[in-house]
Amino acid sequence: MFGYVLPPLQNLPEEETVRFRNMYCGLCHTLRRRYGLAARFILNYDFTFLAILLSDPQPPACEQRRCIASPFKKRPCACQTFALELAADESVILAYWQLRDGIADHRFFKGLKYRLSALVLAPAYRKARKLRPAFDQAVREELGHLSELEKARCDSVDAAAHPFAQLLAAAADSVSDPLRRRVLHQMLYHLGRWVYLIDAADDLKKDWAEGNYNPLVYRYQLTADRLDEQSRKSFAQTLDGSVHMVATAFELWDFGCWTRLLEATVYTGLFQVGKAVLDGSFQPAYLGKKIEIPRLLRNTHE
Repeated sequence: MFGYVLPPLQNLPEEETVRFRNMYCGLCHTLRRRYGLAARFILNYDFTFLAILLSDPQPPACEQRRCIASPFKKRPCACQTFALELAADESVILAYWQLRDGIADHRFFKGLKYRLSALVLAPAYRKARKLRPAFDQAVREELGHLSELEKARCDSVDAAAHPFAQLLAAAADSVSDPLRRRVLHQMLYHLGRWVYLIDAADDLKKDWAEGNYNPLVYRYQLTADRLDEQSRKSFAQTLDGSVHMVATAFELWDFGCWTRLLEATVYTGLFQVGKAVLDGSFQPAYLGKKIEIPRLLRNTHE
């Protein structure tokens, strides 16, 4: 995951911000308990969003704990749950294969940071792989399909985004309720498609400079490291289509205490991030810092 699924915390009541912070901290502590200190560094908003989607509709129990970010004062965090454990396991697997992908995309010296990070995360990955073998297998297979498309310089954004969408959708396979599993599968599929495409837009200049595959280059037959106005509008519609499909699936399930937070993320946060990436003004945000994203976008990138 890449850190693009940002809830608009600045627009939400304090109660919702606290609820999200507790889950964010709960996932951090769950990663620490299950995989050691190094695993905490993969924590981001995307994985927290995944944990919330997998959580029960009731508010989670909380506990007071210290951490590296707050060594002297205990802070509230969600107690470890099945959803947090599942999100932590799948987060480690996704993060590890993301690093492996970074290794494949770069020559030795430029890929050194990916190699070192993958080496540090490898013990956690081996443990997560044993706990979630089906999910690991799904990730490996879909990334293999994606690698084939990249080698073929695929010019279809739909085809290029499909493997990542499929692997993210597999994160719902452990949910027992069949209807809920289907809803989450659809949400995560279209969210995965959106994440892949927004990441391609965010990395366009870097990929152009380094000669890496980027589906936008081939889809829009680019001759420079940016989308022209017509291509930008067309691509924005593609992004919006994915968000609308996420929203359609979201409306089919009652997420209980998480409804308002998820609703704000789907209907506002994703559009804000899409606008910021296409404007070139996107900056990753971290909990505890003010999120600086350009003006609120309703339902359009224009």
